[in-house]
Amino acid sequence: MNDRSKRTDTVSRIIMAPPHAVYRAFMDLKKLVAWLPPTGMEGRIDTFDAREGGIYRMTLTYLDSDHQTGKTSDNTDVRQGEFLELVPGKRIVQRIVFESEDPAFAGAMTMTWNLDEVPGGTKVTIVSENVPVGIRQEDHEAGMSSTLANLAAFLE
Repeated sequence: MNDRSKRTDTVSRIIMAPPHAVYRAFMDLKKLVAWLPPTGMEGRIDTFDAREGGIYRMTLTYLDSDHQTGKTSDNTDVRQGEFLELVPGKRIVQRIVFESEDPAFAGAMTMTWNLDEVPGGTKVTIVSENVPVGIRQEDHEAGMSSTLANLAAFLE
């Protein structure tokens, strides 16, 4: 496994919607909870303050019993996020900390969502830096890809 401080996971997808629509889907609580949870999970947002310096808290629950153990409990991942940078229609940068007693999930991960206008839509690229070692890279990239597929289905 790579050194935690150097681990970066990245995925991207073209969404057939303009950058401002993608940005709004992220900044609206009801929209966000509809598309953000990866396949096999459902989400609940407990706190949401969409501004630079604002925080959010989200609980993701696994829907089936055929999954790896959650980070917070057997079937949940709870994450606390802070919006570090918000550039409407361009970029969303957040610091994410998982609530977990397992040191493999400790520490803050930085997740940047870049929204680049392309013909007919937006290339959305998620860059996750300082990914906790407890998250397998292939699982993380599959989850982020699933989230982008959900976003595409939600907006297209």
